[in-house]
Amino acid sequence: MTIQSTAAGLAALVALAASGAASAQEFDLAALEEAAKAEGMLTTIALPHDWCGYGDVIAGFKAKYPEIKVNELNPDAGSADELEAIRANKDNKGPQAPDVIDVGLSFGPQAQAEGLLQPYKVSTWDTIPDDAKDAEGHWYGDYYGVMAFGVNTDLVDTVPTSWKDLTKPEYANAFALAGDPRASAQAIISVMAAGLANGGEAGESSGQKGMELMAEVNKAGNFVPVIGKSATIAQGATPIVTAWDYNLLSWRDSLNGNPPVEVVIPTDGVVAGVYVQGISAYAPHPNAAKLWMEYLYSDEGQLGWLKGYCHPIRFNDLVKNGKVPQELLNALPPADAYEKAIFPTLEQQEANKKVITEGWDSVVGAAVKE
Repeated sequence: MTIQSTAAGLAALVALAASGAASAQEFDLAALEEAAKAEGMLTTIALPHDWCGYGDVIAGFKAKYPEIKVNELNPDAGSADELEAIRANKDNKGPQAPDVIDVGLSFGPQAQAEGLLQPYKVSTWDTIPDDAKDAEGHWYGDYYGVMAFGVNTDLVDTVPTSWKDLTKPEYANAFALAGDPRASAQAIISVMAAGLANGGEAGESSGQKGMELMAEVNKAGNFVPVIGKSATIAQGATPIVTAWDYNLLSWRDSLNGNPPVEVVIPTDGVVAGVYVQGISAYAPHPNAAKLWMEYLYSDEGQLGWLKGYCHPIRFNDLVKNGKVPQELLNALPPADAYEKAIFPTLEQQEANKKVITEGWDSVVGAAVKE
C-alpha cells in the first residue's frame, strides 16, 4: 500500500494477525507490562501537549500504567534535536537520555543508519502501511497531517489562501514558521510546500524554490524570525503561522476565540507529512519504551491522536472495524481540502531537507529563534 493511497482515502490495510497469533501477542504484552513496571520510568522528548493530542495521550498512558513515571524532556525540540539527544546520551542512563522519539519521516532512516534506533514491531504491525515503516521495525509511521496557515483574524483582515500571498504588503511583520528550518521537520516541510507553490518539484527543486519564496517574504518585511506557536499567534507577535493542520486546529481550540483563529489549507503547495516513532538503541528503559509503542498503536492510542486532529496511521483499520466515533470524524476538516495533498517520497524529502538545512542562512538569511 502506498502513502499516496493513504492520502486518497486510506484504502484497505492488511488485516490483523490471526486469532492464535493475537493470543500469543496478549501473553507477550502481559510480560512486557511487568518488565516495564519494574523499570518504573519512560523518558520522552519533543512532545508538546497541544501537538496531536499528546497531552491526553500521555495522560491515558499514565492512567493505564501509574507505576511508570513519564519523564518529559524539552517539549519544543525539533527532530534533529531528538537525534542529538540520543547521540549525546549514549553512555548516560539518567533522566536526560530519551527512550523514544517522534520525528519527521526523513529523520527515521537517518537515525537507523547511524545506529541510534533498536527494532521493535508492535502487535498491530500488519496494519501499518509497508511504505510508512522500516521492514525490520526500527521506525514506523504514527500519524500524518497537511501544512496549513493559522491566522489571527483580529489582526489580519484578509486571510491568505496561497503561499505567494505571503509576499503582499498587507502582511508586514506577520508571517512565521513553526520551527527552525535548519532543524525542524515541520519547518522544513513548510518550506517545501512553499517551493511547490513557487514552481518547484518535490526534492532539491522544492527546497531551492521554497527558500527563494521565503527570501521574498523576508525582503518584503513580512517574515518574523520567531518560532510560531499558539502563544505567539495570540500575542500578535506572529499573526500568521504555517504549521501542521492538527497543531493549528488544536491551538485554535485552546484559544477558544480569544483571539479568533482561522485555519486555512492553502490552494497551492499542499504537502502532507508522516511522522515516525522509534526506540533509542541506548534507551535506559527499553521495556517501558516498547510498552509505550504498544499503547500508541493500540486502538486507544490511535484514537487519542485522532482527537488531536491527526490522521493516525491505522485510521482505515479503525474505521473498517467501527472503532471511530462519528463525532471524531465530524471534527476533521472537509475531505476535499486534502484532495490536492501530495505525500513526498522519502528520497524527495531527504533531497529537500539537505538543500534547506545547508542553504537557509545564505539564501534567506533569517535566523529563526525562540
